Amino acid sequence: MSVIEHRTGSSRSAEVAPAPRGRRAHTRRRHDAGFWAVAFAFLSVMAFATVPAPLYVIYQARDGFPTITTTVVFAAYGVGVVGSLWLAGHLSDVHGRKPLILVSVALELLAAVLFLVWNDVTGLVVARLVTGLGVGTLTATATAHLGELRVRATGSEASAKGASVAAGAVNLGGLSLGALVGGALAEFVGQPLMVPYVVFVIALTIAFVVVLAAPETVDRPVSPVPYRPQRLQAPEGQGAAFWAAGTGAFAALAVQGLFTSVAPTFLATTFHVTDRLAAGATTFGVFAASALSQLVFARLSQRSQIRLGVVLLVGGLAVLAVAAVLLQVGGFIGGGVVAGAGVGLLFRASIASAGALVGPERRGGVLAATFLIAYAGLTVPVVAVGAALLVFPTIVVLVGYVVLVAVLAVFAGQRLAARAGSAR
Repeated sequence: MSVIEHRTGSSRSAEVAPAPRGRRAHTRRRHDAGFWAVAFAFLSVMAFATVPAPLYVIYQARDGFPTITTTVVFAAYGVGVVGSLWLAGHLSDVHGRKPLILVSVALELLAAVLFLVWNDVTGLVVARLVTGLGVGTLTATATAHLGELRVRATGSEASAKGASVAAGAVNLGGLSLGALVGGALAEFVGQPLMVPYVVFVIALTIAFVVVLAAPETVDRPVSPVPYRPQRLQAPEGQGAAFWAAGTGAFAALAVQGLFTSVAPTFLATTFHVTDRLAAGATTFGVFAASALSQLVFARLSQRSQIRLGVVLLVGGLAVLAVAAVLLQVGGFIGGGVVAGAGVGLLFRASIASAGALVGPERRGGVLAATFLIAYAGLTVPVVAVGAALLVFPTIVVLVGYVVLVAVLAVFAGQRLAARAGSAR
């Protein structure tokens, strides 16, 4: 072999990433493109999840249902997320990341069609349930896939940390984008209960197509693996760390749940803010702060991020509660944005801490269990709020909610920070 041929062959082999067992090998460039394809799909699915948030007030005005019905519709979403995380969130460790992501995007497309053709209360419940099924199938799978694609694209295990930041930003950034798009389209475009869903039918179709070209990163099993639902248990010897991460994720998404369910109604009934764009922009501000804080403070140590996250989350919630008592809408929104910034840091630290407890072959399952706890935080407290509003005044329920979430955040933050400090 000539020197030129030898160098050419070496160059080509260096450009090809190691292939999982039983999978086709792809170039590093293909893995890089796959990373962005999966990120786009992740963003599209999470954005679609919050599109209805600013539209609930329109549905409520049209159909005349009470606030508790909005809570039920939102709860259907949470049940779908938790159910799919329990039943399927871990299956990508066996069957591959890409098939589960494609199933998720397909479920979101089905939900978008349901919103278009069946938009009474029953249809809303079913569509939100299907939306939740898709989100639950996606979150842990896409988070793991992005990290693996980035490592194969760069050839460096260190790049997994950057992928973790990107996954967290895409997750919460998508949620913020969906609320803003839904509110803007509802305010400025005709047929507000149709156009937002048409837009996402197009976006999700594109996402499905581009993910088809993404490389797989999971080994095929040597022998058949029997199916079982996700076990909600800590990795052996890692109980304290796992449950600290789960509690942190629970508290973080409990804040987000407030702003994707009853907050728009609260703005309309307490502060008399009925503008659709304002409702969407409020939810957008909270989630956008969550995404941006992860990027802005990415250079801080994990311990510093956790501590800052807890301070911002608790401080923001305190401002929100005081503003609600004093009927100061600016403080209510501003407090939510500050709390959202804390959510981003605490949520990312919780997911990163959980993912670091095991090796790649079990990461999807552990992440699925952590997301299962997190999305319980997105659902259970909000349902409790809806029930409590039938008995107690709005301000009493809101303050109680804030206190509960703040206590959980401080508890989890102390333990996560202590573990991060000992790991240095």
